[in-house]
Amino acid sequence: MSNKSKYYFLSLVLVLILGLVACSGNDNGNNNEEGTDKGNSSEISGDFEIQYFVGGYGDEWWKEVISDFGKEYPELNIIEHSGPNINDEMKTRWISNNPPDVVYIDGSGSSETQMINDGQLMDLSEWVKDIKFDNGEPLLDAFISPAEVLDGEKIYSLPLVFDTWGVWYDSNWFNQEGFTVPEDFDSWIASMQEIKEKEGIYPFNTTGNYPQYFERGVLYPAFAAAGGEELLNSLMNGKVEAWERPETLEVIKKAEELHKADLIDPAFAGRSHTQTQMNFLLHDNAYIAVGFWLPTEMANDTPDDFKYGFIPTPMNDKGNPMALVPDIRPIAIAKEAKNPAAAKAFVEFIFKEKYAQKFAETTGAIMNVQGVDLADNDNVPEFLKDINEIINNPGMIEVHKRITPEGDDLDISIKISDEVKTQLVPLLLGRITAEEFVEKVKNVAEKESK
Repeated sequence: MSNKSKYYFLSLVLVLILGLVACSGNDNGNNNEEGTDKGNSSEISGDFEIQYFVGGYGDEWWKEVISDFGKEYPELNIIEHSGPNINDEMKTRWISNNPPDVVYIDGSGSSETQMINDGQLMDLSEWVKDIKFDNGEPLLDAFISPAEVLDGEKIYSLPLVFDTWGVWYDSNWFNQEGFTVPEDFDSWIASMQEIKEKEGIYPFNTTGNYPQYFERGVLYPAFAAAGGEELLNSLMNGKVEAWERPETLEVIKKAEELHKADLIDPAFAGRSHTQTQMNFLLHDNAYIAVGFWLPTEMANDTPDDFKYGFIPTPMNDKGNPMALVPDIRPIAIAKEAKNPAAAKAFVEFIFKEKYAQKFAETTGAIMNVQGVDLADNDNVPEFLKDINEIINNPGMIEVHKRITPEGDDLDISIKISDEVKTQLVPLLLGRITAEEFVEKVKNVAEKESK
């Protein structure tokens, strides 16, 4: 071989070696292996995309935590996809298997169950076992409402936000007028009758444009109070025998009583959620069933002397505890994430006491972790401190989880929920009876079970 040929051969070998080294050293964690390597700041770099919905909670918390994460990992180029319509805007990215790395699943157009069924979320089961909260407790043990486990072992998301629906009132107004805060259904009816007689208003309001507010804010806790998680989930998953149980009819009769006692604002059927919330703030009504986001969403319209009070919806019988059904908002990593190392680092980063405190300050809701003491935080509203104390003191209430159905049960559940929402407005207007309501929903359950 000539010297020229030898030189050419050695140069070719050197190029191949350098190419192999570059390929092995520049993967940037951009693979879909679901191991437990967390990496360090020097290994986590490149583009990192996060999608989060901006609604009633605002985006202040996200901006702060993302900024801090960027300082922790300066080699990252963080790309935010956010806004009130972000789920629709990003839909084509998910369909074309080109998703962002991390997604906060909340808001219209998002469905965790659908994303799981479509194989879009990473299995976090093994990785999350090594993640710990600030106090050293495994993160999986630190959740108020546990991470959802599917197929007996798979975890595809982590429960970030502990929201729940309940009944709101103006505690300043109640104190001034001597109105009693109810503890069960009978005392709630008595309270509303007293307020109606004294103030000349319809005490309860809800939105007919979005009947899911009544479904989740009143019926869910009522079903749970009457029969626990078993009844709640059996009913909403379309089990025919559950719709035939006497306690189911008793719950619907309680809802019917709001109309019969002339306690619900008859104009509710044509109103949006923001209009009903505005009427509530103006004392046109005394009670409204909404989630934790209410004070934040209505902050600009809240009168100075208005003080938000919150209780779990009192649909429970006297002597029984109130029922609380969490409305969990999860965070997940895309199965096709291009930067899974950064995605895992971010998800681990946000579950800290510091950010739990900040979350309560800026959103008016609670991060889904136990043992976070908000009592001494002057920036957290009083109603949230009260709720946090209730949640962290078992026995004061009972927490019942609405378990996400899987497979065919998901389709049935959607149809049952649609029928419940369809029949709620006629029920609350007195156009159908409680018996007719139950029969209509049961018919859908029977049809779908065949």
